[in-house]
Amino acid sequence: MLDTRIKAFVTLGNQIKEALLRAEGVYDGLSKEQIKLLVSIKQAGFKNGWFTSKNVRKALFGICEILNESDFVEFTSRYVNQLSKLKGGKEIGVIMAGNIPAVGFHDFLCVLLSGNTVVTKMSSDDEVLIPAIAELLISIEQSFKDKVIISSEPRSLYDAVIATGSNNSARYFDQYFGKYPNIIRKSRTSIAIITGKETQKELVGLGKDIFTYFGLGCRNVSKLYLVGDVDLTWLMDALMKEAKDLDLSKYQNNIDYYRSVYLLNKIKFLEAKDFLFKEDKGLFSPLSVVFYEKVDSVSDVENFIEENRSSIQCVIGSGINNGVPFGEAQKPKIWDYADDVDTMNFLISLEK
Repeated sequence: MLDTRIKAFVTLGNQIKEALLRAEGVYDGLSKEQIKLLVSIKQAGFKNGWFTSKNVRKALFGICEILNESDFVEFTSRYVNQLSKLKGGKEIGVIMAGNIPAVGFHDFLCVLLSGNTVVTKMSSDDEVLIPAIAELLISIEQSFKDKVIISSEPRSLYDAVIATGSNNSARYFDQYFGKYPNIIRKSRTSIAIITGKETQKELVGLGKDIFTYFGLGCRNVSKLYLVGDVDLTWLMDALMKEAKDLDLSKYQNNIDYYRSVYLLNKIKFLEAKDFLFKEDKGLFSPLSVVFYEKVDSVSDVENFIEENRSSIQCVIGSGINNGVPFGEAQKPKIWDYADDVDTMNFLISLEK
């Protein structure tokens, strides 16, 4: 029943949050599945050096946020008539990315909420978090037990496929899964529009939009558009104050590498403590590098956005059409679909 599934996911969010709020090593009153989830935070870091405990916990708190009862009820109400009529029973392949912790959870949720079976192929970079979340969900609602299949390799037969990866992997996905109804997501990044009128609070938010998860997510800002005469020193000083928790050696190695490349090739760049700042017309900056480009007006950027919509996940800025406020890029609501493709409608359409 749809109501049962909705209740189970709301409870899942509450139980994840309950576990995360415990002091380290204090497990009294937690279920064995909640404890296993907490243990998986460290396991994730052992398997993938980018998955620091702070970032994994941030991602899990993000899951709690999208499962808060108010938003979840509003989200499901948009589809309740269609979902209540679905027979379900289809096996949906979900090929997950591994760039940030538990990034495939939203697809996992949508498939199960639609009454179908999720057949997920985990990324080798993120193998433990979703299985731990799935075990906790099943402990809450046993009817999900036969609805979750987790595999380390893709299968050869599905009813439909949702696959997320790079532009290179998308070509493979097209070839391998093109015969099925599918959603295939490619590389995207996010941009911010800076006018020079931003408040300190907004620049604090921009720092979070750039540096959270070390800049590895599609919602991370990799390119700044500077409108008019923006003071670069003012901007860099503000960002340096918010370039926190970037002392990971893997990240710092990137700074050293690109600094060397730019110096050897006599390419101009500016350097802050924990990032490089480079004027560049490119959209996808290397990790640890922030690209910027000077433009005459916001409309210039809006024209660029329309021409490159398939490569842009979020546009950050104040007073921007369909823009995301500073500091909110890594706080998507449950209805903020990746690539603006409505996953629930796709799943509903499979029965038409």
